[in-house]
Amino acid sequence: MDAEGAGHTRTNKGDRLKIVRMWLEGVSARTIAKDTGTSICTVYRWVRRWQQMGTVDTKPVVRDGWVVFTSGAGFLPAAVWGDMGVTCRALVLHLTSTTANTTLSVVEEAGVWKRPEMPVVVVGEGIGVEDSLLHHALRNTIYALHLTPPLNTTPHPLSGTHFIGVSSHEGPVEEAGGERVPVYCRCLYCDKGEAGVLRQLSWDVVLRQHYQHVFRDQFQDLHGHKFRIVTVTYFPYVDYRRDREDLPGTSVTLTDSIDTRLLHTFLKKLNFTYVIHEEPNRTWGQGKNGVFAGMMGQLQREESDFCTASGTTPERFRVIQYVRIYPSDIMALTSLAPSLLPSHLALIRPFSTTVWFSLAASVGVWGLVLWALQTAWVWVAGGAEVRLVTALLYGWGALLDQPPKDPSVSMSGQVLVGWWLLFCDIISTGFKSSLIAHLTVQGRSLPIETLEGMVALPDWRWGTEESLYKGGVVEYFVKHTDPTIRQTHAILEVLGWKEGLRKVREGGYTFLAFKNFISVVASRYTDARGQSPFHVSSKGISVLPFMGWWFRNGAPFRLRFKELLSRMEEAGLRSYWNDDVVAKRVKEIRQGTEQSPSQIPTNNQLTSQRTQEVLSLGHVQGAFYVLFLGCGVALLSLLLETVTRRI
Repeated sequence: MDAEGAGHTRTNKGDRLKIVRMWLEGVSARTIAKDTGTSICTVYRWVRRWQQMGTVDTKPVVRDGWVVFTSGAGFLPAAVWGDMGVTCRALVLHLTSTTANTTLSVVEEAGVWKRPEMPVVVVGEGIGVEDSLLHHALRNTIYALHLTPPLNTTPHPLSGTHFIGVSSHEGPVEEAGGERVPVYCRCLYCDKGEAGVLRQLSWDVVLRQHYQHVFRDQFQDLHGHKFRIVTVTYFPYVDYRRDREDLPGTSVTLTDSIDTRLLHTFLKKLNFTYVIHEEPNRTWGQGKNGVFAGMMGQLQREESDFCTASGTTPERFRVIQYVRIYPSDIMALTSLAPSLLPSHLALIRPFSTTVWFSLAASVGVWGLVLWALQTAWVWVAGGAEVRLVTALLYGWGALLDQPPKDPSVSMSGQVLVGWWLLFCDIISTGFKSSLIAHLTVQGRSLPIETLEGMVALPDWRWGTEESLYKGGVVEYFVKHTDPTIRQTHAILEVLGWKEGLRKVREGGYTFLAFKNFISVVASRYTDARGQSPFHVSSKGISVLPFMGWWFRNGAPFRLRFKELLSRMEEAGLRSYWNDDVVAKRVKEIRQGTEQSPSQIPTNNQLTSQRTQEVLSLGHVQGAFYVLFLGCGVALLSLLLETVTRRI
């Protein structure tokens, strides 16, 4: 092994991992040093490094990368985007008067502008400071320096572009001699909000001065930089008034919404301005062969800096960048509010249809068994015969708590009767308690809560809001493989919310819309009592996993925005603003909207909201229907008996 210095021995990463592993196993430092061929000082050195930093990697050192113009311009993209073993990367450009334009064009084609945090160092006297640092190829670069070598410095033997990486491999770093080197720094917003150049320092290469803060934090104050924002209305996330109704893509004035509050908070914090306009076609944007329209297209073409709230799709992530802000807003199902069940059926509602048929069958079977047992006893022991009708009526009377005299004279019949009376007592108690409950609180029809329940209804139709059926929402329905989603999309109508809610009120229709949106527009139909004719499902489908702002590719300020958004999310402001914006808009709508008679819920919908309910003829009309039915059956029996006797 070669000596690293006083008391240290050069090691590779495998040796260092072995040192730490043996130390953790309790092996002494002397034994470790002997086993690995290092000194005791080296053992303690790497153990301390592991304890303090959690790693045994060496400190980063600079290694030379590719020389583009001697190896071919195609190597620069691989240097910028490849080699994952490099922990960080920087680009050094050595420019001369003959190679400057070509070199910067290669930098543009390599996509350096998509890596705003990659440091760029320009060295050379063949191009002006501003011409290099303010070149379009470096438009997004946050950390850019220009070094002008002194006149007596020996030119670099290679004229071209160097990729400089930081790796875990140790090696010497060669420094050229010289005198004082002026160091200029690119600033993104220092020139009244636009990019500019600042002289940072004059570096003496002979004294080898070290500066720890060459780059300034450029995102504390944006100096009035003007951002270009594109938007499409989507309440409660973003809402606005158009400045001109007759002009597509007009500028807009933001009104109270979550994005508006976020934007104004950032504006005060970072000192910037903005111009905001509506996307001409009012679409978020779908992609075809990697080319997007709508808001996403403007960001892809760098016509705007960022957009307001929008959903995510895999295709969008390939061309622009994203910051998550909002969780998923489910697409809820809006249908008529559950109506009160018919009062004349209250008498039979305590039991389901299956129970009623089971009871009828039980009476018949039990009566038949009792008649068979009695007939068999009479055949063996003699005595009075029991008619089948008498056995059936006995079972029916016991079920009504009014059994006739016991017709059974045998032990087997008495046992059968005893168990039947127990059965009747249980059924009678359950019926009475359920009947009281149904008469006290009248039942309602079941609301529609899921897509499966909706598509299972016969002759049912549905639709969705036309302003929301765009972009990611369309892709969700078109590409989904679930049979229920595909069946929903097959006959899905696209219409405005007013027309959709009108069809819901007519019946047999469900309107699909995002829950935050529909909860606001449906409040227009709510009366002073808070009664609404609509039911918005608590369940739904999650069409978009989450929502947020999209940024043009390489936007240098994106991470600063993301940091502020994270702080506001942790403070609970985003969720608070969501509830507050919705509640405020609902309140404004209720105060400013007069309910027409057709918008007020019917008495049938309001009856169940009373705190006390007095039984009326409507509640017990089923009992009278049973009485009338019994009288009719008795009359038919009389007629049948009369005809039979005459014959």
